[in-house]
Amino acid sequence: MKSLANEFFSTMAKGAEAHQAEHSDQYELVVNGIKDERDVSRQVALVEEMVASGVDAIVIAPADSKVLVPALRRAIEAGVIVVNIDNRLDADVLQQENVAVPFVGPDNMAGAKAVGDYLAANRKGDKVAILEGIRTSFNAQQRLKGFEAAMKEANMEIVSSQSADWEMSRANTVASSMLSEHPEITAILAANDSMALGAIAAVKSAGRAGEVQIVGFDNITAIRQAIEEGKVLATADQHGDQLAVFGIEAALKQLGESSDEEASIEDVETPVDLITSENLSNE
Repeated sequence: MKSLANEFFSTMAKGAEAHQAEHSDQYELVVNGIKDERDVSRQVALVEEMVASGVDAIVIAPADSKVLVPALRRAIEAGVIVVNIDNRLDADVLQQENVAVPFVGPDNMAGAKAVGDYLAANRKGDKVAILEGIRTSFNAQQRLKGFEAAMKEANMEIVSSQSADWEMSRANTVASSMLSEHPEITAILAANDSMALGAIAAVKSAGRAGEVQIVGFDNITAIRQAIEEGKVLATADQHGDQLAVFGIEAALKQLGESSDEEASIEDVETPVDLITSENLSNE
């Protein structure tokens, strides 16, 4: 996985561990992650360590859509089944490396578009800012496209769009400078919930709580609470607890078929749902 400091990935780990406990006769599980979203070299090293330890399959949420591909190609050449979850590997680099890896995960663009559409329908103004994820990550690129499409459709102006590397403290800093430079901002669209939490702090520090709307992506616990408290308008739930499970099931399916020369390498689209105060109160 990516950063274990992000609740989304600790939730993912718990979901995987619960699945393994129910299917302990089928497979053993090794859970690994990195300390923060930018520690890509450590994730590459983890892939190499797992291959060296003799695992049969690797299910990976890559921290970088391009950098991980050569390491995963080497894993496949060593006979390891690889399944890509959460953040899609770069199609061009996969082609360059002459390797096929199935992607199991949500349509990030559609999820972000739904969040952006909800903001547009409930907006307090027409000037917005975007906190992007790591720009080399496919899911960051797709969420940005989804946000941009929603804003364009609603004739809302994006006055600033910057990366905050998926991280709360970085988002606090970036959002603070955005609000200072562009006091006309009435909403911040954050490409994940950790950055949305940073935006909440920045808005509060700027003395603009209640004036600047915030949306996120991931549906972590703190954001659910923030939605209930009216500090965040909406987020997208990509069911982190199930995402690793979908990946594990795809890997087990491939392992079961590996004796068959026609082992299938198929993408699997997983659900992503809009979360607002309306559907939280219905739970």
